[in-house]
Amino acid sequence: MRLSPSAHVDTFCRDRLPPPGQWPEFRFDRPELDYPERLNCAAELLDATAARNGADRPCLHSASQDGAGEGGPAQTWTYGETVRLTNQLAQVLTEDFGLRPGNRVLLRGPNNPWLAAAWLAVIKAGGVAVTTMALLRPREIATVTGLTEPSLALCDHRFAADLAAGAPGLTTLLYGGEGPGDLSARCAAKNGTFTAVDTAADDVAMLASTSGTTGQPKVTMHFHRDVLATADTFSRHLIRPRRDDVFTGTPPLGFTYGLGGLLLFPLRAGASALLIERATPAELADAIAAHGVTVLSTAPTAYRAMLAAGKASVLKNLRRCVSAGEHLPKSVWEEFRQATGIAIIDGIGSTEMLHVFIAAADGDIRPGSTGRAVPGYRAKILDSRGEEVPDGQPGRLAVQGPTGCRYLSDERQRSYVQHGWNITGDTYIRDGDGYFWYQARSDDMIISAGYNIAGPEVEEALLGHPDVAEVAVIGAPDSGRGMVVQAYVVLRDGAAAGPAKVTELQDFTKAAIAPYKYPRVIEFVAELPKTISGKTQRYRLRQLATQRPGEAG
Repeated sequence: MRLSPSAHVDTFCRDRLPPPGQWPEFRFDRPELDYPERLNCAAELLDATAARNGADRPCLHSASQDGAGEGGPAQTWTYGETVRLTNQLAQVLTEDFGLRPGNRVLLRGPNNPWLAAAWLAVIKAGGVAVTTMALLRPREIATVTGLTEPSLALCDHRFAADLAAGAPGLTTLLYGGEGPGDLSARCAAKNGTFTAVDTAADDVAMLASTSGTTGQPKVTMHFHRDVLATADTFSRHLIRPRRDDVFTGTPPLGFTYGLGGLLLFPLRAGASALLIERATPAELADAIAAHGVTVLSTAPTAYRAMLAAGKASVLKNLRRCVSAGEHLPKSVWEEFRQATGIAIIDGIGSTEMLHVFIAAADGDIRPGSTGRAVPGYRAKILDSRGEEVPDGQPGRLAVQGPTGCRYLSDERQRSYVQHGWNITGDTYIRDGDGYFWYQARSDDMIISAGYNIAGPEVEEALLGHPDVAEVAVIGAPDSGRGMVVQAYVVLRDGAAAGPAKVTELQDFTKAAIAPYKYPRVIEFVAELPKTISGKTQRYRLRQLATQRPGEAG
């Protein structure tokens, strides 16, 4: 493996790449993945798209604060306006603050056009974007900055206090406010002429932190070519975007699912994106209707919640719905299809792989299955020794493609990449037609009295009960069985918790799936612990079960 000459003066990222022997095998066996040696992905996504399709086309839309037309006017930036602003931002970074190629820049703010422009500007200037979730607290910010060592931060003025507490001394430029020091004022003083840095396709463009479902976030390193590859695989072949599409969704841009679905995919296609700072499921549905959204990316719980809010009728303009971040239960897929006529595209991706690598769309969908390997990727199922298992047997999901895991100075690289394959940490079954069927996260498989039980199967059964709003299932320690199935249940408003409800849910589960899989322990909770990106933190529930074991019935 030989890297191209780097444009980075600051060699921090290249110095911290994993040793070559620990890299996965990368595959570029499709013509759309044949990238040139020199490539700046921000210039390609924005400037090249504007040149091809016209500078006057809409690029970035901002919704009002609640996302649905209340609390302030919405705005639209054209491609030409976005090109000019990103050039001005790049000028501020390089001319006023001495940003050098390879410097890391931390980005902090909610989803809006300013955050998107900041991401593009940093990369145009040869910097490395470190996009964080807006709601990170000082201790979490300190962890990220300690790992990535940013030179600068660009921060929404409303979120500056926690950044200052978590990264004292970090030079920070604020945007979205007023006064001569705000980025908007600084940009206004620039002429908007900037030539993107001639980065290598294999220079690091972004550092992304994993969402912390295991409690120990890792930082993944992605090249300029990786950024384009996500759009040229999953988006190109499954979303099949059009220039008149309007994309929106709920994942933060600091989460790679959100970055792809809300910025990379629309810009690569010459479409536009509606960036919503925050919205309840009902407000999200109203924003979709108000802004003519056609492509939606969100989590399974949001699809269910929009239906529960009675919003099926306002989703009629959608032509593509994408679900990722967590497994999409078959019951949710069927309920949404029946109510709206829309077949949700389920997909599995990871921060390590940057975006979705297994999915299916339209007539290829088999409800309950995640789908097949996205064009450009290949996948197989391995046993604990690394041998491929026959179709129909569960094992560890292994993936190869144009993207792959490169952790920043992290020994866990050895476990994620094995023999050139990315081992995602998911247990799957592949059928004879090449469809992949999710069983559980590998550490969520429950072995109880000799039976292998997949937690998501029990969750899906419980979600079929009308009183269950959310549920997470784990294996809890038990002296007699080794483990028992324990369910943490959030009930719908008005449903009464108590011993009678426990028995009712247990009997309901026994009638839906094999009786030995029923939850022997059920605990009712007001909410489930989640990461900022919306994933359930089952490790915290396992800790809770260990500290306060329930009584198995």
